[in-house]
Amino acid sequence: MVKLSVVVPFFNVQTYAPDTLTSLRANAREDFEFLLVDDCSSDGTPEILERAAREIPGAVLIRHEHNEGLATARNTGLDAARGEYVAFLDGDDWLAPGYYARLVDAAESLRVDFLRTDHVTVTGRNRAVRRAPVPRRGEALNPRDAILPSHRTTSVDYPYAWAGIYHRRLLDRGLLHFPHGLRTAEDRPWIWKLHREAESFAAVGELGVFYRRGVATSLTQIGDVRQLDFIRAFDQVIEETAKDADADLLLPKAVRTYCAVIFHHNSSIERFEPEVARQLKAMSAGALRRMPQDVLDEALTAMGGDRATLLRRLRRRRPAPPPPAPVRTGDTGSGPGTASGAPAASDSGTASGSPAATRSAGSAEVAA
Repeated sequence: MVKLSVVVPFFNVQTYAPDTLTSLRANAREDFEFLLVDDCSSDGTPEILERAAREIPGAVLIRHEHNEGLATARNTGLDAARGEYVAFLDGDDWLAPGYYARLVDAAESLRVDFLRTDHVTVTGRNRAVRRAPVPRRGEALNPRDAILPSHRTTSVDYPYAWAGIYHRRLLDRGLLHFPHGLRTAEDRPWIWKLHREAESFAAVGELGVFYRRGVATSLTQIGDVRQLDFIRAFDQVIEETAKDADADLLLPKAVRTYCAVIFHHNSSIERFEPEVARQLKAMSAGALRRMPQDVLDEALTAMGGDRATLLRRLRRRRPAPPPPAPVRTGDTGSGPGTASGAPAASDSGTASGSPAATRSAGSAEVAA
């Protein structure tokens, strides 16, 4: 039986993939599998992955015929996963030796649906520890209790899929797949759904993921239209949370976080291409008008200052209609599968959509 399946998407990361793959080899175990999803790379990545599939114990190479993006590449790996537990890694990050074995031991000891972990950010030669915003460590907790309070950074503001490990029962319940078609912030609806619907989780202080930042091809650096998918991602968070039995309690957090991300993008609008900047303003106006207005008014009052001023000004602009959901070529877009897809942006992905270039505020921790 496979104990752990690790889903690792790659897209045009020939510079970084060798480090990632070397670290997987240092985590190999006879009951672990590494699902290497090549998202139609056009550089030297396919050859590197072919060699890794021959040389790394448990490595399985899966190829997309078209570039589909990080979200769908992860979904393709999930569809092939056989493990009792599932973990994620991006093709430009790497691991400490033996990290996954320690995570599995912790998960089996705590007997929870999922674990969240700290990680190390790497920017050039600089490294810094980022802690999961869960103060109580090493004990089973209710995931819904970790969503609030609205005015603080909480577990739903730490959306990194690779910062943890997940029991297969979550996959079987449909809680681990990512939204189709999102090219950024795909992990925001994902983390909210996980915390609303899973039954238990825990945070542990196990450091082992090294998260590479400042990649030149990242969407954060490029500032193109794909970053605007954060609007559709957060629209989904609002829509799904509004249907929750505790919507009155949870919506203020969802709205406030959405506002914080809108402010973040609009306050640094100079990094966007001119046409994208115009779209950002119009789409932000539409998003603000679609939010529950009483909840939005309370959020703006609580936020105050420059943030509230900018957001109120945006709300008065002529809005753009909500962004349409993407339609997958060749099917109905109703489910994940090989070569079905969505670029993403919170973790990684190069300029065309999958790992190494989707480090954006859509998924980064933005203070509420």
